[in-house]
Amino acid sequence: MGWDHAAEEHKYDDIRMLVHHRSRVHPPMSLWDRAAQFSPFAALSGHEDAIRETARLTTERAELSESRKEELNEQLVWLREHPDARERVTVTYFRPDAKKAGGAYVTVTGAVKKIDEYEKTLWMEDGTVIAIEELSAVEIPGKDRYEEE
Repeated sequence: MGWDHAAEEHKYDDIRMLVHHRSRVHPPMSLWDRAAQFSPFAALSGHEDAIRETARLTTERAELSESRKEELNEQLVWLREHPDARERVTVTYFRPDAKKAGGAYVTVTGAVKKIDEYEKTLWMEDGTVIAIEELSAVEIPGKDRYEEE
């Protein structure tokens, strides 16, 4: 009772040379759609997104020294007193991540529109609102020029 190779080779000889049927009504399926029928079923939907999210790196917020906080405060006071110097300020701040612990340090350059002492926020002209407690650096180009005047 072995496997009969000869019988297996000639199993479909009777239909091999027949012309393949083509519908006159339905267009043939594209190779892309045909391949999609055999793609693996995604039993764990969202699993790849979860893995990608876990792999995404975040940075921990650095704790600023008291002297650095004081320096930042002095720069904000100076900016409040010199509104004409607000045109081109570079601000680096910590943006907490919405989905996981940590965040990223972001640097923006532009005009400071408003310093809100009550809300403790810095409003940039492009619409960016920065919590003052998240600031890590404020660079004011040409600050010396304003102090000489």
